[in-house]
Order: sequence, then structure tokens, then C-alpha cells
Amino acid sequence: MSSLYRRLHGLFLTNKSYKPATRVTKATTTATPNELRLRKMVEKYKKLSETPEFRGHRDRYTKVVRRFASANMPSLVHEFLQHQKKVDDITNEEFTARLISLYGKCKMFDYARSLFDEMPQLNCPRTFPKIEEILGDLAPKLGIEPDRVSYNTVINAFCEMGALDSTLSVVDEMEKKGIQPDVITFNTLLHAFYWSGRFADGEKMWDLMETKDIVPNVWSYNARMRGLVSENRLQEAIELLDKMRSNGVQPDAATYNAFMRKFCLDKNLEEAKNWYHKLRENDCEPDRVTYLTLVPFLREKGEFDMALEMCKEIINRGLYVPPTLLQPPVVDELIKESRIEDARGLVKLARTNRRVRYYKLNLPS
Repeated sequence: MSSLYRRLHGLFLTNKSYKPATRVTKATTTATPNELRLRKMVEKYKKLSETPEFRGHRDRYTKVVRRFASANMPSLVHEFLQHQKKVDDITNEEFTARLISLYGKCKMFDYARSLFDEMPQLNCPRTFPKIEEILGDLAPKLGIEPDRVSYNTVINAFCEMGALDSTLSVVDEMEKKGIQPDVITFNTLLHAFYWSGRFADGEKMWDLMETKDIVPNVWSYNARMRGLVSENRLQEAIELLDKMRSNGVQPDAATYNAFMRKFCLDKNLEEAKNWYHKLRENDCEPDRVTYLTLVPFLREKGEFDMALEMCKEIINRGLYVPPTLLQPPVVDELIKESRIEDARGLVKLARTNRRVRYYKLNLPS
């Protein structure tokens, strides 16, 4: 076992965010009140998942699955994910890959592989290969030695599947071949660990990256920033932002989005707006996530003027606008406030955006 593998193995060996679930058991007749509540909840989420609006938010799926997994109810994880075979999006490879990834994050690897195998029967294209078999076949069959890009691709695929601990063997194999991990390798791992809620492991990866003298870039900082903010370690996140600038790395929209999202979740309007203004003051261009994060929150808080201006801006910039961003939320709220001309103007403007005009937006009467 190589020195790097031993270090990584020691870091992650004791961390299990989700309890393993290799098989799903049937519900018993002696369910506890909490189990009954969760069973009602899965029915609600199954119904919600039949709407395009719900399916359009990746975070919602992650939260639903994490809730059932943390309650040690793998049967409900499986029931919810199995239900997705009934929706139209199951023929979309990206959507189905997300479901496979969610199984992986719950350590339900048999079900992840089963869904992968079922994709042709579900009329879902399967363009991503069986990655675990590729590296072993390259050298003997084609006379090609895998390079850093090859290994990084495999690491990314394992992260997408949620098989984070499987990345250890890939990193070990890299070292055996004399190929050192680079900033892309670590960015992939940092994002995966912080995003999946394994904050302590993300911090260890950050430390390991520094010991290997790999200079972090904006994606590295943003991954850690999201991790710190999600753990409510805001002062450390602000200090990291200062360090980022002092090291000559320019923050981007994703950097500020991490703070905005946190304060929107905390229902703190002033701080959410404050971080949006900081983004603007530092010559950053808002991205699609900025708008999708702030506009619903502004509408919820009655900040219709700012919400309206941001809606106009995202349309004028030609960015993709989900129909649910404009109506019913913003358009209908403007009508309720008797701002009929503003509502008309927004719908008219939306129809000039080729990414919006095909959606049905009802004009106010």
C-alpha cells in the first residue's frame, strides 16, 4: 500500500455519512410513529416529483434522499427513486445519472448498478461507459498507458456515483504509475466531499492538497467556501475570501452565491441583498444561479422592484429562464399588487427571449 493511499485511507476509513444499505427490506406491521411519518412523507415527495418544477431542482432530490438515508430507511430511498421510472425525464441520461448518483451516495451500489443496466429498457441513452473497466483494458488491448486525464475522469465518475471512498484506489493507482494528482484531481474531490456533507473529509483533502504544494484556484476556494458556509462557519468563510484575494485569486459569482444562498435559507433579507451588492461592487457578473437564488426570495419578502429588475436582467442577457421563475411567482404577485403594466411588460419582454418564448406565460387580464 503506497504512502499516499495509506494517508488517504486513514483519513476516510472512519467516516461514513450514510449507513450501508445493500438490500431493501419490506415495511413491517409494527412501524413506529416516526416511520409512519416518513412513509407519508415519501408518498408526498413521489407525488411532487411528478411535476417538472420539482424535477428541475437537483437539490430537492438530494435533500429528500438524505432525509430518508439519515433516518436509516433505505427502503424509502429505493421507493422514491424507483418511482422516478414513471416520469418522462427517465429517458434523459443526465436525469437518470443523477438517480444512480443518489443511490451511490446512500451506499446502495447494487441498486445503482441495476439502474445503470436498466437504462436501455427505459429508453434512456447510455453514453457514459463502465469506467471501472476502461483503465484496465487500455494498456493490454490498445497499448495505451492511462494519463492524468484518464484518472481524473474516473475519479469524477466515482464522485458522480457517490462512491467517494472508491476514489482512494484510483489515487493510489495514479501514484503507483508515477502520476501525481493535480489541482483538477483535488477540485473534483473537494467539491464531492463538501457537497455531500462530508465537511471533515473535505477539510482533510484541503490540507493534503496544501502539503503537496498544489496551488488552489477559484474552483478550489469555491468548493471550500460552500463547505464552510453550509456548516455555518461564516467568519472562517469570510477569512477564506480575504485569503483568496490576497493570493491573487479573483472571486466569481459562485463565490458570492454561496453566501447569498445561505442567507436566503436563513430568511435574512438584508444580508442576502448585501452579498449581492458585494458581488456587483467587485465587478462580478451574476450567473444563472444568482438569479434563481435571489428572485424567489425577494418575491417572498415583498421586494417586488428588485425582483422585477433581476427578471428583466436575466431575460435581456439571454440566459435560460425556467417558466416557474416568472409565472406564477413574479407575474402573479405583480398582479396582486395591482402592478398590471409591470406584469404585462415582463411577459412581453420574456417573449423576446428565445429560451422563454416557447413557454406559455398568461398575460394578465
